[in-house]
Order: sequence, then C-alpha cells, then structure tokens
Amino acid sequence: MHNIIVKPLYTEKVTNSTEAHNTYGFVVSKGSNKIEIKKAIEKKFSVKVADVRTANYEGKTKMVFRKSGRFSGKKPDFKKAFVVLKKGDKIDLFEQV
Repeated sequence: MHNIIVKPLYTEKVTNSTEAHNTYGFVVSKGSNKIEIKKAIEKKFSVKVADVRTANYEGKTKMVFRKSGRFSGKKPDFKKAFVVLKKGDKIDLFEQV
C-alpha cells in the first residue's frame, strides 16, 4: 500500500479543479486500482474520499541526436488518479511533501 501514491500533481488545471471541485491529482503506480488508491489516500492524509477517476498515459517516443548517431527511446508509461474528497475535507499538499 505504501508504493501506490508516487507523487502529487502540481499543474494549473489540477489547482483550478482543487479550488472549484475539491479534486486532487496524483501520479499513482501503474498496477493500482481505484479501491487501492482510495484506501491509500484515506490512510495517508486522514480524509474521506468520495470518488476516484483514473487515466492511463502512454510514454512518449523521443529521438536523440549525438555525434555517434541517432538513437530513439521511450519514456515510461504512467497512471494519474483524480480524487474527489467529501465536503469539508482538505489536503494541504505542501506540508505533506
């Protein structure tokens, strides 16, 4: 359960969603499901979770040019979770990190 939450998301879109809809974003491990994510968030931050939405992202393909030639590689795949908290609950991410 300790490896489910990788890191919180600090983007403008997630920040606006936090203020408007009490929704927080996290990068989570690829193999985790919504139930595990809910339990991990509730345990770590001591809040009640109303809803969890997840999104899988495929890593981008990148090309690198060097003196010795051209190399292509792939960034890792990752998964995002968007967690909606119940009314009155709040997570202060800057103190928790």
